[in-house]
Amino acid sequence: MASATRAPSEAGRRVGQGAARRAHRIAVGSYNIHSCIGLDRKRRPERVAEVLKELDCDVYALQEVNNDPGEHGDSQQLEYLSTELGMAAVPGLRIVRHSGEYGNAILTRLPILSVHRLDLSYPWFEPRGALDVRLEIGADELRVIATHLGLSRAERRAQWRQLLTAVAIAPPSLPTIVLGDMNEWFPWSMTLRDAHRILGRPLAAPAEFPACAPIIALTRIWVRPVNAVASIAVHRTPLARVASDHLPIKAEIFVDLLG
Repeated sequence: MASATRAPSEAGRRVGQGAARRAHRIAVGSYNIHSCIGLDRKRRPERVAEVLKELDCDVYALQEVNNDPGEHGDSQQLEYLSTELGMAAVPGLRIVRHSGEYGNAILTRLPILSVHRLDLSYPWFEPRGALDVRLEIGADELRVIATHLGLSRAERRAQWRQLLTAVAIAPPSLPTIVLGDMNEWFPWSMTLRDAHRILGRPLAAPAEFPACAPIIALTRIWVRPVNAVASIAVHRTPLARVASDHLPIKAEIFVDLLG
């Protein structure tokens, strides 16, 4: 993962100027790529790369990225996707499972100002974490928090407390995006109510799981201030329906309403 951690300072600055010239909107996306294993049970990183190109976002939060060592495309997936999209890569905390190493990550066209990794692990459960990244957008700063929360309700509740505490440390005037696979399938859960109270209620929470016939909204995107959000939608192309077990979510944001 060494080259991925070096990428932000170089690739971010290289493409940041082009991103800053993009009209008056930026786009952010969240995608659980399921280690690039599609519904056909084939591991195809190139297919996920094409879905990300279809989305055409300035920032991506990715979950379940396979980080196994190796020189082939289905191993170091973050480095592969970073190269294919020409974007800076920020890896999250490394997680080791019986199937290999994987975790969260961010890809971005915007220059990176700082990176913090939050450990959200809960006792006796699989390790979890969040990426807390500050990005440069024109003359301003944008905070992006990307995560993948646990499967247990008690676990998610504890993780949300940590995340919302981290959000509260910064002044409310700092534009903030929180996104990722929240694994919360109860629309009226306390965790979501707390998030709406702190971050505001999103325009939409489109269903994106399972990809073949989505009925559950596990992936969420919050933007503060909420009036900066132009749209939130699920990406439903034929390729996206087979590339992973989740569909990606995309939000478009008015840049001049962030400050």
